[in-house]
Amino acid sequence: MTEPTPEPNPARQTQSYLRGLFARHGIAPRHRLGQNFLVDLNIHDLIVEQAAIEPGDMVLEVGPGAGALTALMAGKGARVLAVEIDPGMAALASEAIAAAPNARILNIDALASKHAVAPEVLETLARGREGRPYKLVANLPYNIATPLIMNLMVDDANRPALLVVTIQKELGERMTARAGRSENSALSIVLQALAEIEIARVLPPSVFWPRPKVESAVVVIRPDPAKREAVGDLVWFHRIVRDVFLYRRKVLRVVLAKLAPDHISKADVDALVESLGLDAKTRAEAMEVPQWIALAKALKASWGDVKPADEGDEEPEADA
Repeated sequence: MTEPTPEPNPARQTQSYLRGLFARHGIAPRHRLGQNFLVDLNIHDLIVEQAAIEPGDMVLEVGPGAGALTALMAGKGARVLAVEIDPGMAALASEAIAAAPNARILNIDALASKHAVAPEVLETLARGREGRPYKLVANLPYNIATPLIMNLMVDDANRPALLVVTIQKELGERMTARAGRSENSALSIVLQALAEIEIARVLPPSVFWPRPKVESAVVVIRPDPAKREAVGDLVWFHRIVRDVFLYRRKVLRVVLAKLAPDHISKADVDALVESLGLDAKTRAEAMEVPQWIALAKALKASWGDVKPADEGDEEPEADA
């Protein structure tokens, strides 16, 4: 008697497996949702290795697609909350983890807005981790990578203990860019002020299906409590960095004079800039992280508070 052919392992989804799976369900990848599925199984293993997934870990995954990484992490004993906006993909991911009681699929948008993670995601995550640290491990859809990472990183109550994500290589380079580089941005400054960041592996388009038009990267972000403490008022720091970078190519003292409250004169701004040892012609893109921290603290002491810049003036590169 011929033995039945075993079902493919849902955690080992190759391109041919996904093509067949999607054909049987009458669905196709949706470019609008940034659906590029990681089909190189070695990269799945690399991500899990970089995240040091162990039994009992609490993991947030956003954009699980058909559930390959979800099933792989659940199979190693991690408790996984996977958030998928696409109902069709959520159904496939649910099938992939059907035998894993330690994994759950949440079929909603992970973001409530550009500036906020969906409350249901945070509430469900909080119940699952019960006050313990968690990890963000995901092949992130390109269109939500920046807002998701930034919203979590500037949230003291919900910051992951570790982030291992596949994102556009260009975004990874922005995250790790140093002062004076064209890639340097508000994103670079805020993340580097809070964490150690490294690009673990550059990924060619060929490891995805459908193939994206750009290179990607596995990026590891390790939040550092000591760095967080050095920043001080994180909400204020984030606001100052973001607002000043709206005018990154203008001289810092000119930008600060524009942002300053009414009772602060240009002479006051000049004196403050000089007291920090900054050159009168310094621009935002040339400043190092410690200089940003010192600047934010000095402005907090001098200004007390200031209305944020008009979000309508925000440049795409300053989206942090």
